Amino acid sequence: MPEGFSALHPVCQALAATSFTWAVTALGAASVFLIKTVRQKVLDGMMGFAAGVMIAASFWSLLAPAIEMSRNGPVPEWLPAVAGFLAGGAFLAFLDRILPHLHSGLPLEAAEGIPTRWKRSVLLVLAVTLHNIPEGLAVGVAFGAAASGLPGATFASACALALGIGIQNFPEGLAVSMPLRRDGMTAGRSFWYGQLSGMVEPMAGVVGAWVVLRTQAILPYALSFAAGAMIFVVVEELIPESQQSGHADLATVWTLLGFSAMMFLDVALG
Repeated sequence: MPEGFSALHPVCQALAATSFTWAVTALGAASVFLIKTVRQKVLDGMMGFAAGVMIAASFWSLLAPAIEMSRNGPVPEWLPAVAGFLAGGAFLAFLDRILPHLHSGLPLEAAEGIPTRWKRSVLLVLAVTLHNIPEGLAVGVAFGAAASGLPGATFASACALALGIGIQNFPEGLAVSMPLRRDGMTAGRSFWYGQLSGMVEPMAGVVGAWVVLRTQAILPYALSFAAGAMIFVVVEELIPESQQSGHADLATVWTLLGFSAMMFLDVALG
């Protein structure tokens, strides 16, 4: 991170970090200016890698600090982690049922959420936007937690989380823009829609940091909430999408590599 970044207010840190993750999403979407198509095998590997990063981040950067913070508290140390985790999953399940969206590779008739006549391009963007919400929230909560001074949450681990989320955002931006380009949309419009999916991360990050700074009591719940939301996305979307085109073994290997990469970042840097 740039020099002086640690001196910023935690909300500003969250904004800067999630702006970085959004920028990496845009970088992935910008691939459409260089190439028109990407082999499905490559996309499946990228989705697997993103899934691995999110699984590792959910534990090392969110659940483990939440459990550490809950020790010697007024409730059993497992309770905030379990309650927050389930609440995060339930929140994403609710959004999944009401927000119109379409997973990549599926026909328009397979769109989920409230029925709508929105275009395929908009529904594809909303699908990725849906799982960018917990990513931005996780980064924001991590920086807010680091500012609290409680055990288990450090500024370095928050930076590691932002870096890991940023890395896995590259294939997410590509996964939105490339199918649109392949369907005949111009490179400029494909890029616009691809980067648009990551725009929600700075907003979610600022909200996450602001909320946890208001009261330290909710920190373990907030960290676990973000973890549950991310795991919901992994199981409901990323892993199924990476496995549905006949490249299951490849996608699984890349999931393990993504998990290892995020684990390395959090342990080595955090």
